[in-house]
Amino acid sequence: MPMAESVEQEPKILELQQAVETVVRGKPQAVKLSLVCLLAEGHLLIEDVPGVGKTTLAQAIAGVLNCSFRRIQFTSDLLPSDILGVSVFNQTRQSFDFRKGPIFHNIVLADELNRTTPKTQSALLEAMSEGNVSVDNCTHALPRPFMVIATQNPVEHHGTYPLPESQLDRFLLRIKMGYPENDAEKDILRNQSRSRGLDRLGPVMQADEILRAQSLVDRVRVEDSLLDYIMTIVDATRRSEFLQVGVSPRGALALRRAAQALACYECRDFCIPDDIKQLVLPVLAHRVIVSSKYVSPYKQSQEAEDILAEMLKNIAVPL
Repeated sequence: MPMAESVEQEPKILELQQAVETVVRGKPQAVKLSLVCLLAEGHLLIEDVPGVGKTTLAQAIAGVLNCSFRRIQFTSDLLPSDILGVSVFNQTRQSFDFRKGPIFHNIVLADELNRTTPKTQSALLEAMSEGNVSVDNCTHALPRPFMVIATQNPVEHHGTYPLPESQLDRFLLRIKMGYPENDAEKDILRNQSRSRGLDRLGPVMQADEILRAQSLVDRVRVEDSLLDYIMTIVDATRRSEFLQVGVSPRGALALRRAAQALACYECRDFCIPDDIKQLVLPVLAHRVIVSSKYVSPYKQSQEAEDILAEMLKNIAVPL
């Protein structure tokens, strides 16, 4: 199948973004990165203070895809079985039947993921890494496409549990919403019925169209010079005195994959340096750990982005 098929995807992708932006006002970059994450078959972490539209963005993405969707509200008393499912004894057949949990949907919204305990958070690890769920020595395949969109509040908020590094590493991208611009916020106030906006969203892409678009990402070319560029960035994080832990090989692969998805999103069959530069912060900032000598735990997220941004200035861009 020629890469030219990606051009045929352009109206659909643009229509996706336009539909989501009718609900999520004034945040085109957040919407774009979310759809790039979908194309890359990755999982998305949306981090910010309450009330800026994290859950609305996730619900809007689910609304424009004709796929099954389930929202899981994470709380301190949630158990792994509440997510994965449980085996129940069937007295008629004298055997155990597995009842699937809410993870068995195409788009899963893990709302306020860091409000539950680490034990429950870890229930998502296999699902996000392998696309499977193992319960009682049996492995169950999850539907495709499969995407976890998680929201979390900053760690300094009461009742939150910091996500462990292994959990953060499973998210391809981490984005922040931020406050809307004045004009966009005024428009939100003028049209305050958010729920009706979500209700009006209709499906733009079918599941098979999403899978076909995702398959095109693999065919995007990444020249050796760009691979060297990625490796230079990754190596700089490992050598930096400001970082206790640098980017892992999985992080380098994630940056390459996200760059391919961005190129595909923009209907190119090749990557350019700007694809990588745009994605360094959302792909890598949550994968590094800032040395405690230079930052407090409460400013870890912002400080990591600042360090990476400064690194990029000192790394030559391939021509």
